[in-house]
Amino acid sequence: MRPFLLLSIRAEQVAAEEEHAAFARFLGGDPEAVVRRHLGVDDVSDVPTGLDRWSGVLLGGGSFTWSDDPVGKSEVQRRAEADLWPVLDAVVARDFPFLGACYGIGTLGSHQGGTVDRSHPEPVGPLSVTLTDAGAADPLLAGVPRDFAAYGGHKEALTVPPPHAVVLATSAACPVQAFRVGEHVYATQFHPELDLAGLHTRIDTYATFGYFDPTEAQELHDAADAVEVTHPMTLLHNFAARYRS
Repeated sequence: MRPFLLLSIRAEQVAAEEEHAAFARFLGGDPEAVVRRHLGVDDVSDVPTGLDRWSGVLLGGGSFTWSDDPVGKSEVQRRAEADLWPVLDAVVARDFPFLGACYGIGTLGSHQGGTVDRSHPEPVGPLSVTLTDAGAADPLLAGVPRDFAAYGGHKEALTVPPPHAVVLATSAACPVQAFRVGEHVYATQFHPELDLAGLHTRIDTYATFGYFDPTEAQELHDAADAVEVTHPMTLLHNFAARYRS
């Protein structure tokens, strides 16, 4: 059985390890079935021509912001973006199973000609997501109710989707919460891998990264505790069931 490939941009060890464990857990529970590579650090040059080694490709979120001025980006971020572009070229060209979370919607959206900017940020924590008609009919979202709670938190968002994209979900503050290109290439703004424990870790880990005032951290913890989030993980169950090979 071929593993899934998780491309991670998280340099923060605790958050990176927890992200990997969460993807593995909701994809079926075997950590060895999800291979993690650190974009901008690890070599991924074999991925575009070696997609057949994987059941699918996953792209996690993190502190990188795609729409920032390249001059202000770190060397690692610039390398990560340069390495990611040919991966997306190959994924889209082959319509290969792909699911990008948070950072994934900015990168895939930009790659496909959409507009990514800071017009529609959302605070860290639970938010309400609504499926479009296309989303309600999409197999990746099978079993997910029309309106559901998810965890998010981002500085940038996909303001204008690519013209050929199918918008699958939206929210009050953010026009595109999920979209698809082709039949098998997906991205979400919310985090399908994120459970409550993981959100608490990220609030603590990224308290000084500009997502919120650090003095608000406890309020964010309390707000997260008050909302049950169970449906986004269904996307990963469905992704694994559909593409594991």
